[in-house]
Amino acid sequence: MDKETAAALTAFTTRYCDAWHEQKESWPQSEELYGVPSPCIITSSADRVTWQPQPFTAEQNVNAIERAMDIVVQPAVHAFYTTQFAGDMSARFANEALTLLQTWSEEDLLRVQENLIGHLVTQKRLKLSPTLFIATLDSEMDVISVCNLTGNVIKETLGTQKRQLLSDSLADFLNHLHPVV
Repeated sequence: MDKETAAALTAFTTRYCDAWHEQKESWPQSEELYGVPSPCIITSSADRVTWQPQPFTAEQNVNAIERAMDIVVQPAVHAFYTTQFAGDMSARFANEALTLLQTWSEEDLLRVQENLIGHLVTQKRLKLSPTLFIATLDSEMDVISVCNLTGNVIKETLGTQKRQLLSDSLADFLNHLHPVV
């Protein structure tokens, strides 16, 4: 596992949870994850769950993507999706507001891998270089991804060649994220 990426993700998650404690005096909460089982859930109310990150307990890789696409996935991406179970987290990178995607449970890891495979199949069909998304943006056409060839973090417009370099590595990207509560 890429220890630098795992450490950067853990550090950001700690900053995110600390911001929740400081501003809302609670652990993070999510309406979107209400009713979805996870080891992260502390409590459920009428319309939301309160959660805290938990250690990842499944096999720490996204090998299903590698097998399905016959590629080697960047070690940083393996670490990103298998360091912890957590809810998605809102953040800001420079002037870019984003939602950092996370694995909510072992079942969710299967869904994430299926979505990443679908993304890679579309890119292959369009003859685009392979990327693996790690965050969503307000625009449904743009995502934050890791370029599987270089390991760079980019902002990309889905289905096009339009890509903007954000960071040289996923660890560096995570270290420069600011939590948004």
